[in-house]
Amino acid sequence: MRKPKICASIVSNDLKAVKSVEPLVDLFEVRIDLIGDGWQQLAKKLKKPWIACNRSVDDGGSWQGSEAKRREELLSAVELGAGMIDIELVTGNLKEIVQLIKKRAQCLLSFHDLEGTPPLDRMRKIVQKQLEAGADICKVVTTAQKFEDNLAVLQLIAAFPEARVVSFAMGPLGLVSRIQCPLVGGDFVYASIETGKEAGSGQITVGDLRKIYGMMGNGK
Repeated sequence: MRKPKICASIVSNDLKAVKSVEPLVDLFEVRIDLIGDGWQQLAKKLKKPWIACNRSVDDGGSWQGSEAKRREELLSAVELGAGMIDIELVTGNLKEIVQLIKKRAQCLLSFHDLEGTPPLDRMRKIVQKQLEAGADICKVVTTAQKFEDNLAVLQLIAAFPEARVVSFAMGPLGLVSRIQCPLVGGDFVYASIETGKEAGSGQITVGDLRKIYGMMGNGK
């Protein structure tokens, strides 16, 4: 089994903390909306591949500016070396922005349900829409209200064996799906750099996740 890929979410300008986990991760997620001013300078110093993400409030982020400015910041990340851009499936003029992204980087199309976990059939249709829209990676993030929600989001990964999918449930009840995501075929899993710096509810630290995978025999 391949080594689980970990993507560390960067939510602040603490470069020292970022560098402390760099040897343990495969890639970073630069949360423009959470870092704020100065994210460009931090991104330039990363030695691993990174995803640019500028999440709107409606999708659980903190971006307070206009939609036009949000997209502008995302597209500027390509010029700084972002290998992948995360854009929401519900974004207006999606076809146009996907085309712009794919000229220089990979496109991660994301869907978020901040209240629950949709039925598996509906989630399959969401991934199909993401693929039809040109996604290089399809991301479906839900919120676990019961243990069975973990099974649903993991089954979604298995339903698309030929596609690159990241699927898990947020919240305390979704912990199992976060850990298992890359073990059942998910492209990678998100982790926080340190406790208190989570980008989403239920996110595990990079260090703890590597320890868990090590105990499971997936550390190398």
